[in-house]
Amino acid sequence: MYDVVIIGAGPAGVSAALYVKRANLNPIILFHGESQLEKAHKIDNFYGFLDGISGKDLYANGIKQAKNLGIEVFDEEVTGIEFASEKSYNVSTANNVYEATSVIISTGNKKLKPLVKRIEELEGKGVSYCATCDGFFYRKKKVCVIGSALYAFTEASHLAHIAESVAILTNGDDAATINELIKANPDVANKISVDTRKVVEIVGEEKVEGVAFSEGENLEVQGVFVALGNAGGADFAKKLGIELEKDSIKVNDKMETNAKGIFAAGNVSGGLLQVCKAVYEGGVAGLSAINYVRSVK
Repeated sequence: MYDVVIIGAGPAGVSAALYVKRANLNPIILFHGESQLEKAHKIDNFYGFLDGISGKDLYANGIKQAKNLGIEVFDEEVTGIEFASEKSYNVSTANNVYEATSVIISTGNKKLKPLVKRIEELEGKGVSYCATCDGFFYRKKKVCVIGSALYAFTEASHLAHIAESVAILTNGDDAATINELIKANPDVANKISVDTRKVVEIVGEEKVEGVAFSEGENLEVQGVFVALGNAGGADFAKKLGIELEKDSIKVNDKMETNAKGIFAAGNVSGGLLQVCKAVYEGGVAGLSAINYVRSVK
């Protein structure tokens, strides 16, 4: 069991981990996919770098710094966070479950929506971004999940135990990953189908009635769940009942969410989307997590 699981290996996540480790506690960092920081060609407004530094190098240096201090850093896609007990959480990845007293979410601000007509108009009227939150409302109904990776399959698996049928729509992406996951999970295989056609529109006036494909054909569904790429901070927050402000996790000045032992830092909490802010909030979240862990042990 770990003291703190930190989701995200950017400036906020690594900064938090450094404080936790130096407090003689046991943190672990889990990350997956490309960070927004890595896409920055050059950062020349961050303290201490006379000639600037590329986002890719800064990101890599942070991970090396954490590892040099003895912090475990694993490239694993986090698929969910659940309560394990009154004083701990289970953080699930594709192959492992990590139990910890506290969790710091520093995944960045994921804003992935498919370019599909009328998807925003029908949000809350059949379009959802959280199977755990809204799946219950689609008992014995036909639903679909838009996505093509592990996160989409995880959402579809949850819905398979509730809905009449679940179609995973890869929206033109390759279905190899999804098909392998279905083969490896026979308990839900008979409820899940896969369709690779391109989705162009959500059909329905007052509520979702189906989706339209580029070929001109429609698929009848009563619910559309969006699960593109990897699960982000807001996705985890919704499943845990954590308060959001639009797409950002709501925190106080200690980086605390409304869930005990769960903290958020960096772009996932909104505000100034800069490295300096992420480093600061990561430090605050780390110190707050230290105090929390010591208080419940």
